[in-house]
Amino acid sequence: MVDFQRIIRIFGKNKLAVVSFYFIMFLILVAIFGPLISPYSPGDIDYSLMGVPHPPSMKHLMGTDGNGRDILSRVLYGARYTLMVGIGAVLVFITIGTILGAVSGYVGGWIDTIIMRIVDVLLSLPILFFILIIQMLLESSIYNVILVIGLTGWAGTCRLVRGQVLSIREMTYIESARAIGASSSRIIFRHVIPNTMAPIIVMATLGVASTILLESALSFLGYGVQEPNASWGGMLNKAQAFMSIAPWTVFFPGILIVLTVLAFNFMGDGLRDALDPKLKT
Repeated sequence: MVDFQRIIRIFGKNKLAVVSFYFIMFLILVAIFGPLISPYSPGDIDYSLMGVPHPPSMKHLMGTDGNGRDILSRVLYGARYTLMVGIGAVLVFITIGTILGAVSGYVGGWIDTIIMRIVDVLLSLPILFFILIIQMLLESSIYNVILVIGLTGWAGTCRLVRGQVLSIREMTYIESARAIGASSSRIIFRHVIPNTMAPIIVMATLGVASTILLESALSFLGYGVQEPNASWGGMLNKAQAFMSIAPWTVFFPGILIVLTVLAFNFMGDGLRDALDPKLKT
């Protein structure tokens, strides 16, 4: 059985991981309730301030961008789209990678060879440029961004799970399941995959951080979340022309990307320690 008290105790000793966990929970709440607390819609334009960004004021707490839009409102809405892409894409590639990795490691033979060669090809590709090419061929939408990142990012998970399964399949309980006539699919989904969940959870947490960076890069280049929807990377793109005269247009979305990526990385480090069965303290 999973010792949840031990996991919580070890995770709680990592102060950075705990602070990161609360920060991520706060971001999730902001993403869910952002439209309720946002002072404006992300596309609302203050025509009296249009043309040049205006600094933070009581009316616009984080200032406005070059189109006269409230940065605070766009940051709040941007949290929703950034987390949606980060978490959604990770769910896609973790699911694909886990299933293919489990099948590859458990079945072996020519199936293992084919899956591993596909993994080698994906890991050798410059993934950002590959995704850019696919995005240029597809209609721009947030769901396409999630699918493209998810369908191209599963190789690392697949290799990790395969390595875990290669050792698990020789365990006594797997031999016992085979002896009583359990099918390969039942063994994989009922016995093998559940026993690889600890490293998968850690990889998923770290994967959200890298996916958020990737989505921000895509949006910055104009191939991620599209206007009038707000994303932090897209906000940085629009702020390029005003960096020297209006640094607040870059600071707020930029610092949120940095803090969010760090938070997921720190929480992943904490989970890695907490889920390590060799760590007993």
